[in-house]
Amino acid sequence: MSIAFNSQCILCYLERNARKANSLGTEEQASAFLKEMMALISSAPAEYSAPCFAPMTAELYHRHYGLDMDRYRQEKADSNAFVLERMEQIRQKVALAPDPLLASLKFAILGNYIDFAALEGKVSFQQLDALLNSALEQELDSSTYAALRRDLETGKTLLYLTDNAGEIGFDRICAEEIAKAFPHIRITFCVRGGPANNDATREDAAAVGIPFPVIDNGTCIPGTWLPALGQEAKAAIAQADVILAKGQGNAETMLGCGYNVYYAFLVKCIRFQELFHKPALTPMLVRERS
Repeated sequence: MSIAFNSQCILCYLERNARKANSLGTEEQASAFLKEMMALISSAPAEYSAPCFAPMTAELYHRHYGLDMDRYRQEKADSNAFVLERMEQIRQKVALAPDPLLASLKFAILGNYIDFAALEGKVSFQQLDALLNSALEQELDSSTYAALRRDLETGKTLLYLTDNAGEIGFDRICAEEIAKAFPHIRITFCVRGGPANNDATREDAAAVGIPFPVIDNGTCIPGTWLPALGQEAKAAIAQADVILAKGQGNAETMLGCGYNVYYAFLVKCIRFQELFHKPALTPMLVRERS
C-alpha cells in the first residue's frame, strides 16, 4: 500500500529542503537542519511515503527557523481568492461542454497545479490561467472515466478526498456536476485535519462555499495515510461506494489500498513520471482496481 519512499524520493526530498533551508539562514543552520531531517528519514517505517514526512518537516522548520506551522497560510488564501474570481466563468464553460461532468473533472485535475510544496517556487497563477484555458483540450483515459460513471450510477455514496487549497474550488464545481448527473448519490468532502503544506482544511472548504457535508482526516499529513486517519475518516472510506481522490499526495499514500478509488491528479515528480510513463503536469485519471 502507498508509494514507498525510495532512494529517488529521499534524494529529491533532501535536495528540495536543502534549497529551502539555505535560503532561510546560514550554512551552519542548514547543516543542522538537514542532519535532523536525515535522522528522521533513516528511522521512519519502511512503508512511509513522502507525504508522511510533512508534519515532521514542518516542525523542523518551526524549531530551526521559527516558521509558522501553517507556513503556507497566505498562499492558501491567495489560491482560494484566485479560484473564487474564476468560478463563474468556469461554470459557464462546463455548462456549454458536450459532457459537463467530464469538463468539470478536467478543470478539477488542472487545479491540482496549485501545489506550493511539490512545485517549490514554480507555481504561477499566470501559468494556471493558461492551463485552465486549455482544460477542455486535455485528454483523460476514456475507459477509466466510463468506469467512474458506471460506479456513480450504481453507488449510493461518494467520498471526495481533496488536496490543495484553491483547487478545492474546482472540486466544488466537479462535485456539483456529479450531483446533477447522479442526484441519488450522497457526496461527502474530506479535507486535512490541520496545516499540511498548502492543502485544504475545513477553513478552505468554507472559503469556497462547499455545499456538501465536510469531514476532516484527523491528520496534518498532505495525503490520506490510512494508518493515521481519524475514526470518522476511516469509517467514511470503508463505507464509501466510490472514492474520488484528488492530487498526487492522495495517490502516493493510497495506491494499493484496495478500495474503489479513482485518483485524479497531475504528474509532478520524476517518480510518478516513471511510474505512469508520462511527462510532468500530465492530467491523470487512474482507477485503484485496474
